[in-house]
Amino acid sequence: MFRSTMVLPLLLPLSVVACGASHPPVPLVGTAAEVSSLIGEWSGDYSSAESGRAGSIQFTLRAAGDSAFGDVVMVPSATGVPLTPWRSADAPGAQPTGANQAPQSTVLKIRFVQVEQGHVSGTLDPYADPRTGARLLTTFTGEVRGKSITGSYTTRLPSGETQTGRWSVERR
Repeated sequence: MFRSTMVLPLLLPLSVVACGASHPPVPLVGTAAEVSSLIGEWSGDYSSAESGRAGSIQFTLRAAGDSAFGDVVMVPSATGVPLTPWRSADAPGAQPTGANQAPQSTVLKIRFVQVEQGHVSGTLDPYADPRTGARLLTTFTGEVRGKSITGSYTTRLPSGETQTGRWSVERR
């Protein structure tokens, strides 16, 4: 989830949510054959010794002409709670969603994907740190080998420091 950042905490335990036409398309860069090798449903796991996080990751990439729609759901094993898109209200100390409030989305958007000669790279939209609510930015890379992708991710923390990890997924 994919030089990866949380692809990959894409990529992370994730549940796949179907992509809808209301979501903006993901820009895809690559030959038609390489782009089509990414289309489909994928599931696997991610981990980072630096952050101590690990979990499952699932994502779906659907074709739409020369673009695609992509969603990722990441669920850290330690909490069992899906990561959520970052919102300014997710700041440290923010109150959790109450019974009278709408639940936050657990779908993280894939912002950009490039594939070239079996090498995939991309970016996730910002998401909230599960402990502090701080804004995290993740980039990912990987190697496509048949029905699997294995790679690494880098997450940029608000301090400017980075944490790295690994991820892998299999086509379902």
